[in-house]
Amino acid sequence: MFATRLAFVDLETTGMRAAADRITEVGIVTVDLAAGSDPAVERWSSLVDPEIPIPPEIQAMTGITDAMVRAAPTFSTLAAAIAARLADRVFVAHNARFDFGFLKHAFERTGRPFRARPLCTVKLSRRLEPDAEGHGLDAIIARHGLDVAHRHRALGDAEALWLFIQALYRLHDADAIARVAKGILRIPSLPSHLPPDLVDALPEAPGVYRFYGANALPLYIGKARNLRERVGAHFSSDWRSETDLRLSAEMTRLEYDVTAGEFGALLHEAAAVKAMLPAHNRALRRKADAGVLHWPEGTDVGELAFRVAADLDAQALGGDFGPFGSRRAAREHLRALATEHELCLTRLKLERRDGPCFARQLGRCRGACVGAEAATEHDARLRAALAPVAIPRWPFARAAAVVEQDGERVDIHVVRDWQWLGTAHDDDGVALLADVTRRDDPFDIDITRMLLRLYAKTPARFVPL
Repeated sequence: MFATRLAFVDLETTGMRAAADRITEVGIVTVDLAAGSDPAVERWSSLVDPEIPIPPEIQAMTGITDAMVRAAPTFSTLAAAIAARLADRVFVAHNARFDFGFLKHAFERTGRPFRARPLCTVKLSRRLEPDAEGHGLDAIIARHGLDVAHRHRALGDAEALWLFIQALYRLHDADAIARVAKGILRIPSLPSHLPPDLVDALPEAPGVYRFYGANALPLYIGKARNLRERVGAHFSSDWRSETDLRLSAEMTRLEYDVTAGEFGALLHEAAAVKAMLPAHNRALRRKADAGVLHWPEGTDVGELAFRVAADLDAQALGGDFGPFGSRRAAREHLRALATEHELCLTRLKLERRDGPCFARQLGRCRGACVGAEAATEHDARLRAALAPVAIPRWPFARAAAVVEQDGERVDIHVVRDWQWLGTAHDDDGVALLADVTRRDDPFDIDITRMLLRLYAKTPARFVPL
């Protein structure tokens, strides 16, 4: 079978919204498979006090009433028992996103983390039996003649899923089922030259990872919210991705660094790619043509110029526009603004011609090129159009910190003038970085973009030092 430890799960709930509704019943069928012996099957279920009323239509469908759950344990009381039954098992559910989502929110409300590898039997049915008329649980029960008692109760429906899996193995090739299931689960299939525990040994934490081949420099550098899950995805999808296929063939070892959060992983990934130039990374390599549009306040559009990153002074970056990955990207942005706002192509220096610009001839320019619109009015409209990509002036007198914490690990990213100065883990390290006026290495346009996006979304995360 595609896994040796399975948990078939079904929930009854007060509604369909995982964040707002609550669980009223949990049913779990655990199956342990060992070569040469019958499966070890255990069944467990419990009503759950949702601590909110159950809507009448839900009571009618499930048969679970407010009176039935009034004396039942709350989810927080059951959380440890449920977690123990699901630990280290493939989480099998029908429309797994629903059940997984409800459990994730329920565990979060108790302050406990919840992770699982969900296998959706709806997806399994669709991929193995694509010509079937339906893939709902009732359709599957009818199609396979499953003997199910207590439909719409948690344990009964969980039992139905176990019966369905057994029916699939009677009707389909076991290897075909395993391939489909592993594709849904994204279970890594490691090449024989790699350690079999390579993925399982990784922490379920954010970080940066590096794939190495025969040479000293890495083949590939990536970032992850969950290192185990992300690295495993490279090997579960290598049959679909040419890059992952090549990495599987060339890789001989893995290194990684844990971070306290995803933002730190982004920063470290961007810096490492530029420093090590891995063969299979392209997007984050240093771009010699990256830069900003510089347009001094109070001047006309003739002073609008593109400045490459190597020529930028981070302390004077505020008031410019961008950043852009290349001069061409900046011109394309201006051309898009010209189309949207009826700006003049010749005044923007996107076209060289006498008389009306091409857009004017099409009726898409208000006529700055022929004197129908005042140059000052045109330029004011251009500044307004560029406002969404205006780089704000650095809002603090000195450096600021972006703090991430994961358990006991604390990463303090020290930033200044939209540059990342480094990451510290204590007050002494922060003090050293805060005294740095600027980094010695070239201006990193990708990191500047990350910081600007974070500030635009949640400025409160920047704490002045």
